[in-house]
Amino acid sequence: QVQLEESGGGLVQAGGSLRLSCAASGRTLISYNMGWYRQVPGKERESVAVTRWSRGSIYYGEYADSVKGRFTISRDNAKNSVYLQMNSLKPEDTAIYYCNARSGPYNYWGQGTQVTVSS
Repeated sequence: QVQLEESGGGLVQAGGSLRLSCAASGRTLISYNMGWYRQVPGKERESVAVTRWSRGSIYYGEYADSVKGRFTISRDNAKNSVYLQMNSLKPEDTAIYYCNARSGPYNYWGQGTQVTVSS
């Protein structure tokens, strides 16, 4: 069982930055693949950034085309947390952002944090 809690959302002007945090409890996050998704009313939830492992303990991020070069996902295993650094924000980035943890048949979601980018 994993509990996820997002924080760091808010209102920001276009071109600004936000850093989202996802604190995990119940299990250490190293046991899970972590990701950030977002959803706007009337649309399906979409993947924004996910972590992938390579060469054992080395991980990298996979990003949606719309955020490549602007968003960065990172992990801090010692703090059992995942982050999403969002730079050069655009109004199109406005959405509820969800932290996700996946492992085999298990799929956990946080409650979401609102990100609003004004033009």
